[in-house]
Amino acid sequence: MASASLDILNSAPGYVLKNARVPIVCLPTVLTDDLIGRSHEGLAEADIVVEDGKIAAIVVAGMGTAPAGGLPMIDMRGGQVWPTFVDMHTHIDKGHIWERSRNPTGDFEGALLTVRADREANWTREDIEARMEFSLRSAYAHGTSLLRTHIDSLPPHHKLTWPLFREMRERWKGRVDLQAVCLMPVEATRDADYFEALIDEVAASGGLIGGHPDMGPELESDLDRLLRAAMDRGLDIDFHIDETRDPGARTLRAVADAVIRNGFEGKVVAGHCCSLARQESDEAARTIDRVVEAGIGVVSLPMCNMYLQDRFAGCTPRWRGVTLFQELRSAGGDVAVASDNTRDPFYAYGDLDPVEVFREAVRILHLDHPLDEAAKVVTTSPAKMLRRPDSGVLAVGGPADMVLFSARFWSEFLSRPQADRMVLRSGRPIDRTLPDYRDLDPVAGIA
Repeated sequence: MASASLDILNSAPGYVLKNARVPIVCLPTVLTDDLIGRSHEGLAEADIVVEDGKIAAIVVAGMGTAPAGGLPMIDMRGGQVWPTFVDMHTHIDKGHIWERSRNPTGDFEGALLTVRADREANWTREDIEARMEFSLRSAYAHGTSLLRTHIDSLPPHHKLTWPLFREMRERWKGRVDLQAVCLMPVEATRDADYFEALIDEVAASGGLIGGHPDMGPELESDLDRLLRAAMDRGLDIDFHIDETRDPGARTLRAVADAVIRNGFEGKVVAGHCCSLARQESDEAARTIDRVVEAGIGVVSLPMCNMYLQDRFAGCTPRWRGVTLFQELRSAGGDVAVASDNTRDPFYAYGDLDPVEVFREAVRILHLDHPLDEAAKVVTTSPAKMLRRPDSGVLAVGGPADMVLFSARFWSEFLSRPQADRMVLRSGRPIDRTLPDYRDLDPVAGIA
């Protein structure tokens, strides 16, 4: 972007981003009627008026001069403008341990065992804080403004991680809004003293109940116990479900049945749901219908799932590892995608960059042809599931929290990593410098 435009962004009390292309799905319905006639592939041609850190108007391109009152103009030349991102499923408490604890097999079991050993050996307050801080610096630089993390919550670590989460949430307030979910085996709820203490901690933190339910004779009673606790405390739920290639893993159906059976009215999110794609079509369809009836939202983690699932040494994978995303969406279910793990034994790569997640999701899940509504999977859809409809949207009167791209068309957007993007918070550019991996050397055990 030209230096004159940067001067305007950094100092002018108001300005107009003219000739921008905006994903229609990221606009309130009240605005789309006027803009849809000037759109192609779901991208509306618009002028965006910013005043005093807020979006003052979004109008059809070429109309920005009328309401702008002589404000300076920045010509986007057709570049896309998005709201800041919503990353609804992450694990920032275990991120960035790869260099000290590598997954020896690259599969799910290897990840579980490696993380368990690392947690017992290395997780101190200083260690977790350093890695969480690094993760949030990366997410913020990439343009994320709302992030949900799952927190390993088996004893005694829950007494360490939850107070630290509260501190991190306060520290990052106004930059990245944080939500947290407790993560433990659902059968751990059978330990009444532990579960009550954990729920106290979660409720005091404004968190969510989570966990990973597994098939077994006590699954129904375990789910009922967890749902009753959530109802008693007014807490929402976010599960890890069926992260396996085994078609016999059908806890998603069991969760949907439990939600309906208990009359649970809070928000329920199911992450992964990999085995759904391994089941017979009629069986999967029955589960999908039940999920939609229960109002369960599903978040797919395409990069992590493709990394872990269907991995056998010396064999080429024959399955991408992901859930039936399009079938869930077609049935009327809420669906989204997210980062999941970052540089840990569950996923050796990643940087909490929703642009990367979106790009890979389009390819892995076939969200193209058409791409008209694809942008919602990292913006409005996860915002809805996180009870934050004010996030992931460009709304008149709302904060001018936006991500500016030079890419004009979808092919341009999806063909490069968009490293030249500009992130605006309250209408001003932020410092997008990513943290140096060397900052983690003390906790990674690198001399």
